[in-house]
Amino acid sequence: MVDREMGFSLWLDFVEREYLRESFPALIEKGIINGATSNPAIFAAAITTSPAYREQLASLKGKSAKEKYEALAMVDIRAAAQALRSCYDANNDGYISIEVDPFLSNDTAGTIAEGERLFTAIGEPNVMVKVPATEAGYAAMRVLMGKGISVNATLVFSPVQAEHCLSAMRQGTEAAAGKVDGVISVFVSRFDRLLDERLAASGTVPSRTGVLNAAKIYALIERTETPNIRTLFASTGVKGEILPAAYYIEELMAPHSINTAPLATIESYVNAPLGEPKLPISEAEINGYFSALKQQGIEIEEVSQSLLEDGLRAFEKAFAEMLNRIE
Repeated sequence: MVDREMGFSLWLDFVEREYLRESFPALIEKGIINGATSNPAIFAAAITTSPAYREQLASLKGKSAKEKYEALAMVDIRAAAQALRSCYDANNDGYISIEVDPFLSNDTAGTIAEGERLFTAIGEPNVMVKVPATEAGYAAMRVLMGKGISVNATLVFSPVQAEHCLSAMRQGTEAAAGKVDGVISVFVSRFDRLLDERLAASGTVPSRTGVLNAAKIYALIERTETPNIRTLFASTGVKGEILPAAYYIEELMAPHSINTAPLATIESYVNAPLGEPKLPISEAEINGYFSALKQQGIEIEEVSQSLLEDGLRAFEKAFAEMLNRIE
């Protein structure tokens, strides 16, 4: 659950229209969550499988596939933002994020234009525009935050990416006239899904790479002492039954941080909340771990770059498949 005394926030990584109407408000009222996130894959799953969108889709005949998608997505994001507004007004987060078209990841001007357009059309102050952490994205983050639009930097796998996001967000904050926040979404579990089998075979304790990489980035962000920029731990769902469902929430409990997780992960955590911070982890432990990986021929920088490329492709694929289905 949200722990305001510690400065730990829990956000729901899920959006679906019927759920927003029926169950989402209760999570907020009970203090279980104080924010939410979405991405192209989440919307693709919701729009193409839930009957809740059929009526609105039928009213959008003659529109392009992307126009249809945006019309559907904006209704959901606006509803989530309105449900979270009480949190936002109380300075208790209250954000919901919407991602720009993933095919704009290398287009700064296109990202800025779409981010502004979506933010204005939704019309709620507690919407974060989600921007991939690419070279083009960094410049877009700076401009958007300078215009007073809060930003969620997504697909962050490496400390270098986090440093670029920090620089862009701090510059944007300096130019902004009013309240603006930034979160740097560090993806966690994908490291372990990629490397665990290899590490277990070599006798290395599995399911620590993602946590320690995230801990390293968290420490980097916290050293800047920038109140309006926080680490958001993302990709925290567990696949299979080897790890406890809430493993990545419990292992990344930290002051001045956010964990965004799937609904099942949050439900598991609420049933047995840890409530004690696990971060920061010592620099010596983190460096020792990655030195040991290097001795096994694993270059974490190369792994991070590979995961970034895979993540960009996955979001593009999910987005394209969704557009094809609703066209």
